[in-house]
This record gives sequence, C-alpha cells and structure tokens, in this order.
Amino acid sequence: MTELLPAAPPATPDPATDPAAAATAAAPARLTLRVPTEEDAYAWHQVFDHPEVMEFLGGRSAELSLYYEFTARQRRHDAERGFCLWTVLDEAGEVVGFTGAQPWPHAWGPAGEIEIGWRLGRAAWGRGYATEAARMTLEKLRATGVERVVAMVDPRNERSAAVARRLGMEAAETYPVEGREGGGEGRCYRLELGAPAGPPATSPATLNV
Repeated sequence: MTELLPAAPPATPDPATDPAAAATAAAPARLTLRVPTEEDAYAWHQVFDHPEVMEFLGGRSAELSLYYEFTARQRRHDAERGFCLWTVLDEAGEVVGFTGAQPWPHAWGPAGEIEIGWRLGRAAWGRGYATEAARMTLEKLRATGVERVVAMVDPRNERSAAVARRLGMEAAETYPVEGREGGGEGRCYRLELGAPAGPPATSPATLNV
C-alpha cells in the first residue's frame, strides 16, 4: 500500500484525536482472497460441515462431489468475467470459507443480476471476516466495471442480513425459494456500486460474522 503524505509534515496526525486522520487510516487486510483451487473443494466441504453454517441452506452439508463442481464453475467465472466466489484465507493462510460474486444461478429470483455472497466456517464467526471479505469483493467488482449487485438472504438469517446492511445494501423484493427442501423465502438486497461500501449507522456490532 502506498501512503500519500506531505513532504515535510509539521506533525504526524493522531487518529485517536484527529477525526480526519481516523477516517482515512487504513487497517491492514487480515484476509486474502484467491480463485478456488481443486483442493479447495475439500476444504470448503470440511469448513461448511456444521449444522449452524447450513441452517438456512437446507440444513445439511452438500456432497463433496458438488463442491468439486462448484469450485470448477467458479474458476470458469473468473476466467470469463474476472470475478467469482473466491476462497477466503485468514491471517494464518487457513481456508475459512468463501466470498465473491457470480451471475445469479437460478431460474427463480433476480435473473440477470450479479449476486454477491459469503459463507464462513463456524470457527471463523464473530471476527468481522464476512463483512471485511465482502467489502474486498465490492472493490474488486468496481474495478471490473460491475455497476450493481444483489444478495439473497433468508429473512430468518439476521447475521447475514446484518452483513448486507453494513455494505450499504437495501432490502428490496422477496422471492419464493424453488428447488430446496422445505422451500422458504429469499429476501433480495440491492446495491448500486457507484456508492461507497460503508456501514449504516444502525449496523449492530454484536452481529459480526
């Protein structure tokens, strides 16, 4: 990261006492995003194999073979579009989940839109990783020229809804979920990428995921 500083500043601004300095101070990134490898299919299968992680996604983990197909599809998205659902690595280089974007993949819902998403293993919850990784996603999407995104969230999933709100997304329409055992609804959150991704004032800090 390149810092643009005056040639000879009279004093170093203190973010603790200078609001302007606090607003522009950038914390070092804790996470790394990479295009998912074939080996990541197994890692995703392992970290997502938890009932709380899958609570709003059918209740149980998908078969390993589906993760191999899923990660292969993401590699194709990256090659064709410059973005995909990326593997998220923590500070230690361990796989903790995914975040990123893909064309909306279902017959129901917001057809033709670019969907952003995030999913972390249970051990990575409560650290703010989902919000941090999703903001990294939005910056990457802006760089590729994507103009707007959607996120589909189960209305009961307050943790995921809180992440969407922190990104500045607004709840819009709801859709009946098709092709999933138990059915349910999905609430569509929308964001125009001309606006910066920032947390709304009402974001509950206790719901970091």
